[in-house]
Amino acid sequence: MNWQQTIKRLKPYTWVMLPLLGVVAVGVVLARQLLLPGAVPAEDDLSYPVERDATKLAAASVPSPNATPATQASPTPSPMPSAAVPALTPEQEELNRRNTEEFLSSLPSVDSLIEMRVAIATGIPSAAIRTSTDAVVFDENGEQLQTLSAETTYTAQPSGNSVQLNSAQLPSVVMIDPSPQGLFYLGDRGYRGRLLLIAEGGNLWAVNFVDMRSYLYSVVGSEVSPSWNVEALKAQAIAARSYGLTYHFKPVHSAYDIGSTERYQVYRGIEREADTIRQAVDATAGEFVSYEGGIVESLYAASDAIVMEAFQGRGMSQLGALDLANQGYSYQQILSNYYPGTEVGRIKQEFE
Repeated sequence: MNWQQTIKRLKPYTWVMLPLLGVVAVGVVLARQLLLPGAVPAEDDLSYPVERDATKLAAASVPSPNATPATQASPTPSPMPSAAVPALTPEQEELNRRNTEEFLSSLPSVDSLIEMRVAIATGIPSAAIRTSTDAVVFDENGEQLQTLSAETTYTAQPSGNSVQLNSAQLPSVVMIDPSPQGLFYLGDRGYRGRLLLIAEGGNLWAVNFVDMRSYLYSVVGSEVSPSWNVEALKAQAIAARSYGLTYHFKPVHSAYDIGSTERYQVYRGIEREADTIRQAVDATAGEFVSYEGGIVESLYAASDAIVMEAFQGRGMSQLGALDLANQGYSYQQILSNYYPGTEVGRIKQEFE
């Protein structure tokens, strides 16, 4: 594998930016245009295609064979009588407002529509795996290979060019998929999402396919304390999302977007989740640090001293963010302080 060489090329510098392409899956689009000239191009095989401008498509559409030529006068339609629309009472307007809020709150967070691929083990000789529910094992073509029983421990290890799961000899690349409500465990640590196993060179790689929402629940809880001021938690959530999006669109390896260690940002599965963390992540859903239309690789570290030493002062101090939050700063002001010249961009969902 050549991922070590890839990592060495990704050295931090001032406001590393990537264009954020429009997400068309489940109606997700960008709140603003984010195709930055001169920014690092995204990979050709991105999961999400570019959102096309509907107005330009309409202008370029081929006219219908039955359309009236531009030079020919079209008949003027007779005016249709319009029925008067009664004005809503204040009670009806309030009912509409509440129903709209309830509908929107019932929809999945935009973060849940973005899937991260996180390497949670690299180059290990074997791994103990179990799932909280029955799980299905697929090959890389989506063909079902076998079913794993809930709460049963399986040993995964490389065997030549295949993954050996207990006594079963499987292909070199397999996906373990619990039910949507299920968890999988790698050793004693639990994770949401799916588990990709890769056998290569006598070693095993484990990659967690997890939605951005669950990913951030873990990252924010692993990086800072759930007891912190909510504005500091929101600032951390946005910094972590922006950092994660950077590697989502420019992965460090063809098999995964990002690692799970301090080299990137710490990800420990479900063990660091907390209600305050979930609230901060959900309150800022889809928000990221943006500079001139690009995604900022929002570097951060525990203190100002570490930020100065590791990133030449270009990044957020987590303890500094907490201090500003305790002084009454909002999360937007905290981010503006540590990432000068940037703004908070947002991915949003549109519905017809």
